[in-house]
Amino acid sequence: MGALFVVATPIGNLDDWTRRAEAVIRAADAILCEDTRHTRKLLARYGIRAKLESCHEYNEAAKAVSVARRIAAGASLALVSDSGTPTLSDPGYRVVRACLSSGVPVIPVPGASALMAALSVSGLPTDAFLFVGFLPSRREARRRRLEDLRSETATLVFYEAPHRLRAALSDMRDLLGDRAAFLGREMTKVHEEYVHGPIGSILEHASERGESVIVVEGASEPDEPDGAPVDLSAMTRQAILKLAARRLGVGRKQLYDALFRK
Repeated sequence: MGALFVVATPIGNLDDWTRRAEAVIRAADAILCEDTRHTRKLLARYGIRAKLESCHEYNEAAKAVSVARRIAAGASLALVSDSGTPTLSDPGYRVVRACLSSGVPVIPVPGASALMAALSVSGLPTDAFLFVGFLPSRREARRRRLEDLRSETATLVFYEAPHRLRAALSDMRDLLGDRAAFLGREMTKVHEEYVHGPIGSILEHASERGESVIVVEGASEPDEPDGAPVDLSAMTRQAILKLAARRLGVGRKQLYDALFRK
């Protein structure tokens, strides 16, 4: 029996590829690619000649079962997306699911991820975060989704396309409030841009060029139903923990355990 290797690729700078990822790609019987033309450029940079097969959102469901059968018969296949880690707002999960259902090994080869790269430099809490991915493209659906997220206390992470960036930021400001936020655009590329500040400030400087990651501070506390009792003691404790955790650079849970669970 072979295996399916889920291989992360660079999100911009081609030097951000691990030696293990390169070795796995060289040894694989075939590479399943979101776009073979894009992957061929990466392989050319490393002097790799390999068999490339298309595996994108339009053919993935039909291809998944045959991929699992090939691996069960002994093939080792690598799954890549155009950039970053496959299956995170990219094709691949149907192939992974089919392989798991067939009992064949699925092995991660970790590396670059736009999600983790943005979180690491956002300056916002990372002890709990919610990866939202791409918001709906239609305004009404996008605003409904943001309304659903209004009381979420975890840090929120969004992907957004260039032509929808300003509209998405405007709706975030309207529905979530002018919270602290971070914008990472064209990360690790020649024209990379990193902007910190309130959503409104970021909106003023947002450029509709290149893919973006938006990180937004979570709500201070969940919305209380009308007439519900307010636990001021708990709210105060949470506010103090949040502030102290930021100042010390540690997670709120870690700080809570250190203070109250000795």
